[in-house]
Amino acid sequence: MPPPVTIVAKLKVQLKLSIARLRMVQQRDEAMGKTQRRAMAQLLEVGKIDSARIRTENIIRSDINTELHEILELYCELLLARAGLLESPTCDPGLEEAVKSIIYAAPKTEIKELQQVRLLLGERFGKEFVLAAMENSDGVVSEKVVKKLSVTPPKPELVQGYLEEIAKAYGVDWPRGSRELGPAPELVDEEPSNDGHDEGPDGGQAHKVAGTDLPVDSKAAQEREELSRATPPRTIGSSNPLHVNPSSPSTENPRPKVTLNSMELKPNKRMVESGIAKPREDKKGDGIPDVNELAARFAALKR
Repeated sequence: MPPPVTIVAKLKVQLKLSIARLRMVQQRDEAMGKTQRRAMAQLLEVGKIDSARIRTENIIRSDINTELHEILELYCELLLARAGLLESPTCDPGLEEAVKSIIYAAPKTEIKELQQVRLLLGERFGKEFVLAAMENSDGVVSEKVVKKLSVTPPKPELVQGYLEEIAKAYGVDWPRGSRELGPAPELVDEEPSNDGHDEGPDGGQAHKVAGTDLPVDSKAAQEREELSRATPPRTIGSSNPLHVNPSSPSTENPRPKVTLNSMELKPNKRMVESGIAKPREDKKGDGIPDVNELAARFAALKR
């Protein structure tokens, strides 16, 4: 007779099915979200702002569910990778957060495979363990999972941010006049004058702030002059191995920006000219591809 199937073996199968189902639901919600955003842009264009605000809450809730599914998918992958630790009768401390988060979130999602995983985990660790996870009495369940499962209306600032991003992505002038004003002017460092003297606010010459004066013929003075004339190479940006990717937008931060003391950091003119930073290009339609780009995509697909 073949050996009986253990609970851990059943868990592996259900975890794999749960991962596949979670990915499928995420792709479906992403496709539906694009259609809903296009509809919101049309409402903004015709001036139906109140209707757009109400329907935007559905988009925000869908994005929150997608983020929840991503977290649960990571937990399932973690349990699948450490399935050997599930053989013990007590839950391993390294898996307790993942196990209790799945038990807590499974009944509140539409993923049936996760509910099977929850039943198998309850059969493995006992009824008291499941009750502690459902009530979150020990606070082990992930705070992100608890927050994303809470039924609270989104803040008005978040709804406003979603509407502005949708209008920007689909080229809608909303709020009215925002596109006519354009982006804020960037700060450009002033070039030093030829005579080496800067004028102060009162029209006179500003005092020089420098260290000890060096003789003109000295070697240190010549090196300082060469360094002042030197400019960074234009290839420093492409050859630099370090690169920081901008953070992706989420429901908690729909418009991520790099800021310092509540001021957005932008590359200045010197950085753009030296190749360290790339200038922002104003794309036609704000993200909507033109006819030539679509034709190039179709030609690439035919190949």
